[in-house]
Amino acid sequence: MPIKAIAVDPKNPANFIEISPEKPAPGPYELWVEVKAVSVNPVDTKVHAGLQKSGLQQPRILGWDASGVVVEVGSNVSGFKPGDEVWYAGDITRPGSNSTHQLIDSRITAHKPRSLNWAESAAMPLTALTAWEALFEHLKIQDAAPNKTLLIIGGAGGVGSLAIPFAAQRSQVKVIATASRPESAAWCLERGADLVVDYRDLKANLAKQGIENVDYILCLNDTDGHWKAISDLIAPMGHICTIVENAQPLDQSALKLKSAALHWELMFTRSMFTTPDIAQQGEILKQVAQLLDQGKLTTTLSETLHGLTVDNLTAAHGKLRDGHMQGKLVIVY
Repeated sequence: MPIKAIAVDPKNPANFIEISPEKPAPGPYELWVEVKAVSVNPVDTKVHAGLQKSGLQQPRILGWDASGVVVEVGSNVSGFKPGDEVWYAGDITRPGSNSTHQLIDSRITAHKPRSLNWAESAAMPLTALTAWEALFEHLKIQDAAPNKTLLIIGGAGGVGSLAIPFAAQRSQVKVIATASRPESAAWCLERGADLVVDYRDLKANLAKQGIENVDYILCLNDTDGHWKAISDLIAPMGHICTIVENAQPLDQSALKLKSAALHWELMFTRSMFTTPDIAQQGEILKQVAQLLDQGKLTTTLSETLHGLTVDNLTAAHGKLRDGHMQGKLVIVY
């Protein structure tokens, strides 16, 4: 079966083109997957913007987050066989999932939730892994006492939409989310937030609720813009985790005085460096699938486009760049 992919055009990196890549042979730990659906994430638009600045020599297939069917397995693969339905968030160093077929490391893959369709499943892996690693591996909120507070800056986005229920269900912290629009605030409350405040003038809005400090902060957008408020709000001995790169140096003086910790979360670290615990991502996705099948978690899918085309991918990137996505956008092939 010929492979079809949508890639960044090396002659004009602002545009996408359709290509027909050659089929690679699966390595020892790899799966060859027929992709059924892929979601579009901010990382897609950021990588695309970087390629427009730096240029590229050959077409680059973007796309992370996918659901699909295993077609072929490598010699050292265990737990998967042809015909299995899987989901994964991919590896930023390799060709992405905007393709009818993709080679993926089996260790960062899991069986997709039985209760979700292709689109509902594809909406989840990257944001689920990001939220899970940030909350439970970096901030370790599962160990927090009931009187502790967690502030999630950017509660209605893809990661926030999962960080809220993860924190609400798997810890005892009070979950405070930020949102600026009534529909976004309602979305956060529906997913389990105890309180929602407008991120504009964040300190003042929290003060109105009698909150001067918070014990944990998860920053999901504009680290630079929120940094002063984050530094002021974090409690002594508190923990901050951000997933958004900074454009300017971050003043650490307030954190030093408070003995506060700053953590960075990049979901691609394990696959990028083939860390000894790379298979932990497969285990996390397995646990998330169980939560979904048990009805304890719902998909964050909010919009679906149909067809692997240049037009659909261009439109999807445009919606992400607008910055007002609630939940996740998925393209079904």
